[in-house]
Amino acid sequence: MITIQGKSFIQGSANGIALATSEPLSFWGGYDWKTGEIIDRRHPLSGMIAKDKILVIPFTRGSSTTTAVLLEAIRAKTAPKAIITTSTDFFFALASVVADELYKMPIPLIAVNKNEFEKIKTDDEVEIDEKGMITVTLKT
Repeated sequence: MITIQGKSFIQGSANGIALATSEPLSFWGGYDWKTGEIIDRRHPLSGMIAKDKILVIPFTRGSSTTTAVLLEAIRAKTAPKAIITTSTDFFFALASVVADELYKMPIPLIAVNKNEFEKIKTDDEVEIDEKGMITVTLKT
């Protein structure tokens, strides 16, 4: 088990299984908001379902349309439970802020340094508290 102190850009608590990658993702054409599937066939997480997972992704790639796609996923309840990044991602943050205003369903957004980010792997159990403390139970 490891603990990581992150910086909460959008506060909240969440727990779930990590879906992790070192590659950025464009949600426009890369994420199916109807199902939560990552549909960019060139991405390492292609075919994986991010719905109800803790998405561990360094940042978004592409346009501001990421915000709209993530917002639709939040509304459809096919979004990740939380997102861990390596820095402030304004597209993710905007989607979470608008989701809070419209639906009262913000997604916690936590940034950690690159060395800590790389410790979190797919299938690890992750718990995030309101202050950005991340507890990771490593898969065996």
